[in-house]
Amino acid sequence: MALPSQPKSDALRRIYWRDELLQLLFWIEGEGLGTEIDLDTVDRFLGGEGEIAVLHLDRLVDEGYLRRVTTGSYALSERGRVEGRRLFADDFAELTRPTHGECGNDCWCRQAYDEAVRCLAARTAS
Repeated sequence: MALPSQPKSDALRRIYWRDELLQLLFWIEGEGLGTEIDLDTVDRFLGGEGEIAVLHLDRLVDEGYLRRVTTGSYALSERGRVEGRRLFADDFAELTRPTHGECGNDCWCRQAYDEAVRCLAARTAS
């Protein structure tokens, strides 16, 4: 899997890699796949970009987004977790919002199963 073209400027490339790596680690944690990444993990999920990513991983440690667990292994710091959560939520907002006709989180039907059945029946009848 090839990643989209990287930005041409160094500043934008730094932002690009920060976002990709923080989201990857946040997703891996959220899915219960672990709490650390290494270059093999980056290669597997980001299409063989581990050699490039190591420079950015070390920079993210210096900036306080990641912490080095062991040589070649990295984990989110609290700052990185907050930023990774925000980036992930922003990028996937379209996929996680309610669909057309779906109730929101504050709908009365979320109070009990019977209420949900009645709400669904009312929505599909109209």
